[in-house]
Amino acid sequence: MFSITSAELNYLIFRYLNESGFTHTAFTLGYEAGLNKSTIDSSDIPPGALVTFVQKGIQYLELEANLSNDGDDTEEDFQFLHPLDLITKDVNELQKIVIEKKEKNLKDKSKGKEKQNVENGQGLDHRDEMEMEMEKDKNKELARVKENEKQHRDKEKERERQRADKEKEKAKGKEKEEPVEGVSDLNHAQNGVNGKIEENKTDGGAEPMDICSSLATLPCEFPSSDVTLLQGHTSEVFSCAWNPVGSLLASGSGDSTARIWRIDGSSSSNLENGSPSIVLRHFRGRPNEKCKDVTTLDWNAEGSLLATGSYDGQARLWSKEGELIGSLNKHKGPIFSLKWNKKGDLLLSGSVDKTAIVWDVKTGDWKQQLECHSAPILDVDWRNNGSFATCSADSMIYVFKAGDDRPIRCFAGHQAEVNAIKWDPTGSMLASCSDDTTAKIWTTKQDNCVLDLRDHTKEIYTVRWSPTGPGTNNPNKQLLLASASFDSTIKLWDVDGGRLVHSLNGHRDPVYSVAFSPNGNYLASGSLDKCLHIWSVKEAKIIKTYTGNGGIFEVCWNREGNKIAACFANNVVCVLDFRM
Repeated sequence: MFSITSAELNYLIFRYLNESGFTHTAFTLGYEAGLNKSTIDSSDIPPGALVTFVQKGIQYLELEANLSNDGDDTEEDFQFLHPLDLITKDVNELQKIVIEKKEKNLKDKSKGKEKQNVENGQGLDHRDEMEMEMEKDKNKELARVKENEKQHRDKEKERERQRADKEKEKAKGKEKEEPVEGVSDLNHAQNGVNGKIEENKTDGGAEPMDICSSLATLPCEFPSSDVTLLQGHTSEVFSCAWNPVGSLLASGSGDSTARIWRIDGSSSSNLENGSPSIVLRHFRGRPNEKCKDVTTLDWNAEGSLLATGSYDGQARLWSKEGELIGSLNKHKGPIFSLKWNKKGDLLLSGSVDKTAIVWDVKTGDWKQQLECHSAPILDVDWRNNGSFATCSADSMIYVFKAGDDRPIRCFAGHQAEVNAIKWDPTGSMLASCSDDTTAKIWTTKQDNCVLDLRDHTKEIYTVRWSPTGPGTNNPNKQLLLASASFDSTIKLWDVDGGRLVHSLNGHRDPVYSVAFSPNGNYLASGSLDKCLHIWSVKEAKIIKTYTGNGGIFEVCWNREGNKIAACFANNVVCVLDFRM
């Protein structure tokens, strides 16, 4: 049998944590396990590798329990199997392999005995006995396989019946709850295609949300003529951002590079390796050094400079033509978040080294390093040109004025690490989300939160404000907050009224990213279920969808609102043309 080294196991766990949304835990594991020194090429490891190994282990145990129900030694059964068979075949296939090889062995033995008997003068009667014995064994094995298959089918039918009962209970429960505008229409329209979950899901796994599991069969799928795949990265693509004034798209990847893509005209082709992109290399040695993963990036307001944050603790400044302007060296750990102020003269970075740094972009020097947090800083966001907020795995949020080392506000209310923070368009309210399953709204007028939003059932990964309401280009539309969670749902909140407006139940796995269109009418969402959905904010239903070949880490709209970009775990960046 094959064996696995501790380094390989560490890397599989690292990949599992990343793919499951526990990016901060993944970075910590990678840092402490020294995965930057690993020789494992990430492009050789398929998504979901750890889960696949565990599933195969369970199949192995099931096989061990069922192969020799007649009391025979299971070791005799396993000697007929090649190690690769255990990884690539299911239990029924393995049982058939064992039966076929047993028959072949039995025939070979009988031929040898027959030959020996003939030589010893024994007649054909003994050969008939041997054939009858073989037939009995064969029928016995086939009967056992059929019985196992029947039991498997019965289990499947029972699970289907249980799922149907659960769906009915959910429907009854929703009828009793206060109706949410538009959600019932979505569920009712898709009820006819709610059915079997994906064949490769593990038994006893999480139930899918109230949505069809085969979205590709719905009429809202993006046509291939509206899809462009940008290929060139050789590892997961973690982040992407449109240039705010042009047709450039930036992407950052675990392959130690960022890329700048020029997106002109309609999306109608797949751009392969060698496509017109500018490669921003974050390494000097081997291209797959794990310590140089590009973890975050951000354009300045003028679209002239791109800032990137890396696992090596460096922030780098690039021109839109791809020229390295400078490197900002002060952090002693990976950079998780990087943001420009609106004026574009200051850059703010947050790191796993528990500090945030304000950089003077013109000189390349650091102006101040803030050391209030007791755990890695997970996100930062500017309130205006001179003040900002930071959040951390220590569950705290601090608000600072540039130049002051002491915070002007300390927000303590979350019970677990705070994953993301975002100021509203006017800078008067700060939204935060946490692993404690809550989102909260804060103001600089008090230390306690003004709203505690508690409808999610699992960790909330990100929050986004709509570009609507006072101080925006859409002042007559309602201001909303979107929260995306590992419970596979997105919630839309009316913050002024302090109420839940819609619950968008369309994904089957954790939702990593959401983004409002520039006019506020639509919401894009990306999930580990490989689906990108475009929702009508008003109707709370999916109007367009695209299914890729990997989990989605981030989605973003261009300034015109006619293109959506998404970055995937299978090394691809996808651009979708959007027309309504």
